[in-house]
Amino acid sequence: MLKGKVIAINISEKKGVPKKTIEQGMFRVDHGLEGDAHAGNWHRQVSLLGNESIEKMKAIGIEGLCTGKFAENITTEGIELWTLPIGTKIQIGETIQEVTQIGKECHTKCAIFHQVGNCVMPTEGIFTKVLKDGIIKAGDEIIVLK
Repeated sequence: MLKGKVIAINISEKKGVPKKTIEQGMFRVDHGLEGDAHAGNWHRQVSLLGNESIEKMKAIGIEGLCTGKFAENITTEGIELWTLPIGTKIQIGETIQEVTQIGKECHTKCAIFHQVGNCVMPTEGIFTKVLKDGIIKAGDEIIVLK
């Protein structure tokens, strides 16, 4: 069974900007993270990015990177997220989520790109929809269900 863990929960009131890290977040069915600009009843309710992807950016010399810098809601560790097929169900903390999209097309270079000069979110970030309400906090286990 594939397992990982949550490194951070991140939130922002506006789209296209780095998110700030919070202690825990409430994730709701057909919505996503309460209070987050990207939440809503659509297929990209929650964004996830692995710390491994952030480390790749650090390795090419980009400084000042931390959780939330790529506007991800959940920073993870231990799972190559972009390898999970669409439709995969994952348990994160109290929630159950379903992978709905791998990466995204970046039509305009957002504030993140301009601040760090590159972005891994379009290729290595994933998006999910919430299937079961619950709280997620740093340190919670991530279990790939199927």
